[in-house]
Amino acid sequence: MKAAHRNLAGACSIAACLILSGCTALPDLAAPALKVEDQWHATLPHSGRTVDLLTWWSSFNDPSLIKLIATAETENPSLESAAAEIEKSRATLASARAGLLPSLDGSSGLTGSGTGGTGHNQIAAATTKSAGLDASWEVDLFGKVRQRSEAAGLRVGKEIAGWHEARVSLAAEVADTYVQFRACRQLEKIYAAELASQRATIRAMETAATSGLTSSADLALARAGAASSSSTLTAQTADCDVLIKSLAQLSGGDEPRVRDLLAKGKTSIPTPKDIKLAAVPADALRQRPDINVLELEIAAARSEVGAAKADLYPSLSLGGSLTIGSSSLTATSVPWSFGPALSIPLFDGGSRRAAVASAVASYDAAVAAYKTGVFDAVAQVETALVRSDSARRRIGDASTAAKNYRAYFNAIDSNWKAGGASLLDREEARRSAQSAEVSLIEIRRDSVRYWIALYKALGGGWNETAATPKPLLQQSKGKML
Repeated sequence: MKAAHRNLAGACSIAACLILSGCTALPDLAAPALKVEDQWHATLPHSGRTVDLLTWWSSFNDPSLIKLIATAETENPSLESAAAEIEKSRATLASARAGLLPSLDGSSGLTGSGTGGTGHNQIAAATTKSAGLDASWEVDLFGKVRQRSEAAGLRVGKEIAGWHEARVSLAAEVADTYVQFRACRQLEKIYAAELASQRATIRAMETAATSGLTSSADLALARAGAASSSSTLTAQTADCDVLIKSLAQLSGGDEPRVRDLLAKGKTSIPTPKDIKLAAVPADALRQRPDINVLELEIAAARSEVGAAKADLYPSLSLGGSLTIGSSSLTATSVPWSFGPALSIPLFDGGSRRAAVASAVASYDAAVAAYKTGVFDAVAQVETALVRSDSARRRIGDASTAAKNYRAYFNAIDSNWKAGGASLLDREEARRSAQSAEVSLIEIRRDSVRYWIALYKALGGGWNETAATPKPLLQQSKGKML
């Protein structure tokens, strides 16, 4: 018997050595082109302070905009969904951490038994009582449970960063829609004023036509121009109503409340105090929540690779049980057991190594997604900077054009009334003046929208400092950017 025990122990030792040597032969993870830290200390937008998001938008000095963003934060279901994902990931973390601790289960029972009958077949009724404890604990020799727990913890941070991303995106979408609405109303006023002027001209021409002072051709041209302006105004009004409905959808679906809020607010396009920005420091990208998400996913994937590799190794667990039983017919008994158990993976058809390969592939995919995310982020910032600067510089020229086209129309209008210009010349001058004024409003609108896009591209709430901007892709020691 002792020889058999020695042979079994020897066989187990050889098998364990073979398994360990096979594990160490697995290739290491390929280092990403962009440096990845073991632990992440990325900056959250607004340093994680939720109130600072609204503080940043206060630079627009528009209470209606602030109120809409605040309402959207409390009413929009996308943030509720993101918060639910955080709680789900925390529950997963708690479950993973539970594997590091021993488990203890208790049991108890009360049973009555007996045999009816006559004579010697009859057995008196008896009561049996029992209580027991079963304990087990997997000793985390190679860190499998610990690394799974680390991965779960990193994904909690990932979901929190996702919640911040949802907040930043929601605020930017509300602000962008609000800016479009204010510009839409200004365009509507231009079209409405132009239509009123054209209709007044038509009434004057109709009176003159009865006296033969105005040709029917000129009257038809004036009516055609008014009809075209009316059609444009109708379409513009519809566009404004659609934007109102979009704002209502973003802020909880209460359209009457949104309309009331918009009616009480400023009619001008909201503009931040300082809309001029030439460049941004590279580190500003680190507060983008989506970059945080990608970083944390790399770290979580790395931990899962370690857990998959650890599963190739033998596992050691400790277990024990204690049972107390008593019966009215017998004495009390207390059986117990305790001891270690070693589980050695000998043959699984390659499933464990396949799990390692899958985890490594997931890690590589996370690294690739991170690279793509960084390049996209840089492109978004650079594009927003170019567009914002271009729109800002175009405002001056557009303002000059609108002013002079309007002066030109006024001169042609006066000349037309005096009989020195044709109605066709007047209509062309009117369309030029209107087009220039519309372009000015659209450029002002786009200038603010590009600023909002830059806010979103930088993760929200970043302000220019006196520090000299660095190239966006400049790498520094210990940082991914």
